[in-house]
Amino acid sequence: MADSVADSEFLGKFRIFPYVLVPDSEDRVSDSVVSDCPVLVFINSRSGGQLGGDLLVTYRNLLNEHQVFDLSQEAPDKALRRIYLNLERLKLSGDDYAAKIQEKLRIIVAGGDGTAGWLLGVVCDLKLSHPPPIATVP
Repeated sequence: MADSVADSEFLGKFRIFPYVLVPDSEDRVSDSVVSDCPVLVFINSRSGGQLGGDLLVTYRNLLNEHQVFDLSQEAPDKALRRIYLNLERLKLSGDDYAAKIQEKLRIIVAGGDGTAGWLLGVVCDLKLSHPPPIATVP
């Protein structure tokens, strides 16, 4: 029991409430504590000896499913544009949680060199004033 509480607290450091990621979502929260390290995960499920599918399931079980993207289903440019536009819209409406998520956001990309380069290029093309740090999982 204590381990599951500790695991939940640890994983909570990486989670993002769905309304930030899904435009027009009704799951709004107020006075929420912002995760220490909110993360988006992009996985190329066709890379790495086809192990990406297992990695996709694992990350979706650990995080909010809306934080984990299968690059064979949605291109990173579309996902990131949608998320950053929603973050900006929420910030303009006075949502402090969204502003802090944008400030602390991190990205994990799982795949080969091409996948990592693709995501880095997309982030560069977005010309963000505060681009998120990106970690790769080969």
